[in-house]
Amino acid sequence: MFYWLRSRPFGQQILIIAMICDPIGFAAGYLLAPSLGLEPIMGGVYGLVAASVPLSFWLMTQNN
Repeated sequence: MFYWLRSRPFGQQILIIAMICDPIGFAAGYLLAPSLGLEPIMGGVYGLVAASVPLSFWLMTQNN
């Protein structure tokens, strides 16, 4: 998978990673927030912030 992703232009790489990580992060945060005593929408926001971590790591590794 990484070879396929690295063969794409840099802009497409960022878009693909964001399209995968953001919905997963939002859904996980939205579903887990009530068990942590938070409003579901705030859990979704926290999930989006957490989902940006893999994208940030990808950007740091591509900085050649």
